[in-house]
Amino acid sequence: MNVPNDLLFSKTHEWVKVEGNIAYLGLTDFAQDKLGQIVFLDLPELGQEVNANEQIAEVESVKAVAEFFSPVSGKVVKVNEELLDSPEQINENPYGSWFIAVELSNQSELDELLTPQKYEALLMDEEGH
Repeated sequence: MNVPNDLLFSKTHEWVKVEGNIAYLGLTDFAQDKLGQIVFLDLPELGQEVNANEQIAEVESVKAVAEFFSPVSGKVVKVNEELLDSPEQINENPYGSWFIAVELSNQSELDELLTPQKYEALLMDEEGH
């Protein structure tokens, strides 16, 4: 599994890329692999307030519908409209396919997220290694 060193991760398999006070959120390589071919995405609206650990989106694949939880709290400042038309990009490039960008309202929530090393350990546990 691909786990980039410059991201943070949630236990529910979302990734976070922090640039200043903006957090870009997406679905991990592990999660997209488990879901299979992604065919539909439902994202929050621009300007919407989101809270850490709340469901903010749905990802539909040929196998299942998965909930997407926000790892952080804040206001949605960008929505990746391209993914709505081409959700398969998530399968092709999970770490280049951010869902939304959130203006962080509580930077300390980032401390609750997993480092790449801790996320790799979580994946090992989940896969029974």
